[in-house]
Amino acid sequence: VDLVMPGMDGIELLKRAKEISPSIDVVIITAYGSIPTAINAMREGAYDYIEKPFCPERAELLVDKLMEHQRLIEENISLHQKLEERYQFENIIAKSSKMRQVIEVIKVVAKSNATVLVTGESGTGKELVARAIHSQSYRKDKPFVAVSCAALPESLLESELFGHEKGSFTGAHAQRRGKFEVANRGAG
Repeated sequence: VDLVMPGMDGIELLKRAKEISPSIDVVIITAYGSIPTAINAMREGAYDYIEKPFCPERAELLVDKLMEHQRLIEENISLHQKLEERYQFENIIAKSSKMRQVIEVIKVVAKSNATVLVTGESGTGKELVARAIHSQSYRKDKPFVAVSCAALPESLLESELFGHEKGSFTGAHAQRRGKFEVANRGAG
């Protein structure tokens, strides 16, 4: 991108390009170079900055660097995807047909906007299932708050889940946020 262009300068074009495609590599080219301009271009996300006239060897080296950088970005994305695919149910042992069915249900439920209550005997992996649902859902970037309802006295369950105001019951010395509020559109 040339720094000085009619209608829009190169820095503005750089900003717009980065908004559309954050991983795009942009090189600013200019005949009006200065250190402050170069610093500004790099702060705005330019991959590099080159002054005209430039030698062909410098341009070739820069293109090689750009291609290697893009290759590394693509490799990184690919490795992250493979890692997610490999470990999405890492902690759930699914050798039996029943557990494979549970994993299929997790996949379906995670894609929905449904509220899910996971129940089962102590030690059966309810929290693992809940975490798997959360990690596969569109809420995966939101908080996950684990709650062991069995560990709570029935009299405190409502307060633990929904929170309470100071003085709302004996022992409520301060306002307390509930687990649903803490999860804040995540999972709890």
